[in-house]
Amino acid sequence: MRHRWLALSMFLPLVWHSGVSAKVSEAEVARLGQDLTPMGAERAGNVTGTIPAWNGGLATPPADYREGEIEVDPFPNDKPLFVISGGNLDLYKDNLTAGHQQLLRQYGPNYVMPVYPSRRTAAYPERIYERSRENAAKATLLDNGNGVRDTIATSPFPIPSNGLETIWNHILRFRGEEVSFRSAFATPTVDGSFNPVLTEYDYFFAYSEPGVELRDIDNKIFYLKTRIMSPSSLAGTLNLVHETLDQVRSPRLAWRYESGERRLRRSPNLAYTTDLPNSSSLRSVDQKDLYNGAPNQYDWELKGKREIYVPYNAYKLHQPEASADKIIRGRHINQSLARYELHRVWVVEATLRTGMDHIYHRRVFYIDEDSWQILATEEYDEEGNLWRVSEAHGISYYTVPVFWTTLELTYDLKSERYYVDGLDDGQGPYDFSPGFRGSEFTASAVRRSARR
Repeated sequence: MRHRWLALSMFLPLVWHSGVSAKVSEAEVARLGQDLTPMGAERAGNVTGTIPAWNGGLATPPADYREGEIEVDPFPNDKPLFVISGGNLDLYKDNLTAGHQQLLRQYGPNYVMPVYPSRRTAAYPERIYERSRENAAKATLLDNGNGVRDTIATSPFPIPSNGLETIWNHILRFRGEEVSFRSAFATPTVDGSFNPVLTEYDYFFAYSEPGVELRDIDNKIFYLKTRIMSPSSLAGTLNLVHETLDQVRSPRLAWRYESGERRLRRSPNLAYTTDLPNSSSLRSVDQKDLYNGAPNQYDWELKGKREIYVPYNAYKLHQPEASADKIIRGRHINQSLARYELHRVWVVEATLRTGMDHIYHRRVFYIDEDSWQILATEEYDEEGNLWRVSEAHGISYYTVPVFWTTLELTYDLKSERYYVDGLDDGQGPYDFSPGFRGSEFTASAVRRSARR
């Protein structure tokens, strides 16, 4: 059956070739906050009513939420509308990604997708909406497409005209101003045994700090410090990352400190196809956040929009009682804790450019229209075979507000193992106002803190 593509003339041209992208017209900018949301999504629901209109999202926390606590489920009484399995996937395949179809076929009967009522919860501060409108009027790609000019705070192209603009919307989307949290990642064996790696994460989003302009941030998007807390064999390992905007002109800066060596060393290859550290070679570095880094290795094509069942409002996976041993199963997570909803997503296909080297020769991204968060991906090998499938299970964090992931997954269809990140295990809520200073994210500051 043919996919129901929702491509409109306003989204053309769809293929990025070269040169600077054109700014959108004043008439198009005026649509933001009208028939389009401030972030560029279609405000109206779909024709059948299975996707509702956007009415501001979860801008106000539920009445039973208390600040300083983990986000409560705002929809505790929701029940699945239906459950997709390998046995009935043909009924729903028009609204399923190729990756999810393969997971249902290969991992049945225990791998199922419970589909809930669609809730368009993504919401952001008013200043982010204002910046989105300003970006729409001014932002342009650099000549080589490896960076963006005249943008700040959030996604630069709320009305994208090609695939490269769309992927930049994900890379530069608003995720708060700073955040500190602890969570674990694991690489379970086929039988479900695992050893979690508990890690502390500190982010300082220079690009999104109030009052800054692009000229103020020295080509830096964000700063990240990670410290492994357990197991003891890895405890004390630190990573420091300075994420740059134009990574071809000024590559990502990264350092690693291992307690056994007591030295902070540069990590020159922490990019692209390099194995993500401690991932059992199940994930490349540029799959963190489902995609990150310079887009120069691929040609990017915007395929249009589709209505897809995607992971969304994953509050069951975010609750304190959702411990790692309740989430992790052999071959895949406990799907009874997952929540899928029908949403409109931008579909972007990336094809490896001639002369470039990467383990993935083709990649497909499904990007939420409301948040610019990549929700699902497919990764194909050199022979064109589907190799890996990734998901981002997101929620709305109430104190900012912001829509972001709580759990990330990459399924390896060849080994039938997977990488899972975001196992909170009762570590407490995300702190979106830890009071960081940029000076805490220098190499010298991290070196001093590591030796204490």
